[in-house]
Amino acid sequence: MIVPAMDQPAAIDEPIDAEPPASPPRRIAYRHRLPTRLWHWINALTVLVMLMSGLMIFNAHPHLYWGQFGANFDHQWLSFQGRPIPGWATIPSTYNLAAARRWHLAFAWLLVVPLILFLVTSLINRHAQRDLAPKRDEVTPRHIWHDIREHARLRFPTGDAALRYNILQKFSYVSVIFVLLPLMILTGLAMSPAMDAAWPWLLDLFGGRQSARSIHFICAMLLLAFIIVHLVMVLLAGPINEIGSMITGRFRVPPKRAEP
Repeated sequence: MIVPAMDQPAAIDEPIDAEPPASPPRRIAYRHRLPTRLWHWINALTVLVMLMSGLMIFNAHPHLYWGQFGANFDHQWLSFQGRPIPGWATIPSTYNLAAARRWHLAFAWLLVVPLILFLVTSLINRHAQRDLAPKRDEVTPRHIWHDIREHARLRFPTGDAALRYNILQKFSYVSVIFVLLPLMILTGLAMSPAMDAAWPWLLDLFGGRQSARSIHFICAMLLLAFIIVHLVMVLLAGPINEIGSMITGRFRVPPKRAEP
């Protein structure tokens, strides 16, 4: 009688060297329209130059006031001594108020005209209504808090959700496009003596030229904060995919995350 060896391995139905199933290929989707991409890069250059030249202008008189007037002996709500902004952060890098004003005013046209064209185009192709306008279910406290927690944990949207702006993006983009940039343009016009003569209602709207200057500075700092947060989020979400989609319009959709 032949007795089978007890230490022989049991039969295996599947081959030992079977390869795991391949993951599905990443889907390529068209994410950004051409007008959005053009305006993004023109605006990026314009805002950078205007911020740096504006900081040089601020260096000439680093004091801010509220009201109609503003001079060295008037009450200041914000004041610095000397030239608080270093040369590497200003245009030009050396102190030159006249040159900084020329840079600032020249690029102001590149801010105003493309912004108007972008707003008109976004309304015509319904980009503003479809992609930027918050939906009713997105503005509930529960939904907003969920998005805040997901971003804090660096859990970015996947699947089809990655192709849409989340509510935090919508709030920030709408605030910049429809509030901060128009405010900066209007307060900039209010600081021009020629525009004050042509449109005196600008001074009444902002409560004086110095109030307009203070609001202009506050909006610029809020815009700078937005840019810093925006760049950090791009780096965390994957800079190659994010920047590439803003150049070509095509975006590699991250596979949908399995929910627990």
